[in-house]
Amino acid sequence: MRISKVYTRGGDRGTTGLVDGSRVRKDSERVEAYGEVDELGAHLGAALVYLGNDPLAAQVRELQNDLFILACDLASPGSAQVPRITAEHTRRLEAWIDQGVDEVGPLEEFVLRGGGPAGAALHLACTVCRRAERQGFRLEAVEPVHPETLIYLNRLGDLLFVMARVANRRAGVGEARADFRRSPA
Repeated sequence: MRISKVYTRGGDRGTTGLVDGSRVRKDSERVEAYGEVDELGAHLGAALVYLGNDPLAAQVRELQNDLFILACDLASPGSAQVPRITAEHTRRLEAWIDQGVDEVGPLEEFVLRGGGPAGAALHLACTVCRRAERQGFRLEAVEPVHPETLIYLNRLGDLLFVMARVANRRAGVGEARADFRRSPA
């Protein structure tokens, strides 16, 4: 696909085109949903900067491709023929979660988000993923959404949390545990 111009002027009046050619307001639930997914993909791109040659980087690149498919699906109301996230995609995430938990062990306490650069970037991506998931459910309340989309986003949030823990462990950065006993100084 070759795109000759970045600008089209089509959105100058507050609407944007969907995959099927229809136009919707830029603040619609649908546009918000695929916008959140796009932002998540950008956060994963930032995480790649810190992952370097870690094997997690290859998984993150696959996730970015998945998110492109997912955003295209969200930008396709009705019966538009587009690639879709499937249960197979979600099963792959579950396998990666299981591998990560095998490496870092089960979670026994609440973990404060942060750690090394890669871990912190993945924790941030996790929170953006949760926001994208919430927006997906807001969209589903008013328009149909492919069911596997929301399942995938839920599982992806779990995976990104586990990946952050793995990245921190591989970097030799301990996890900060939440301390509920602390009181203000």
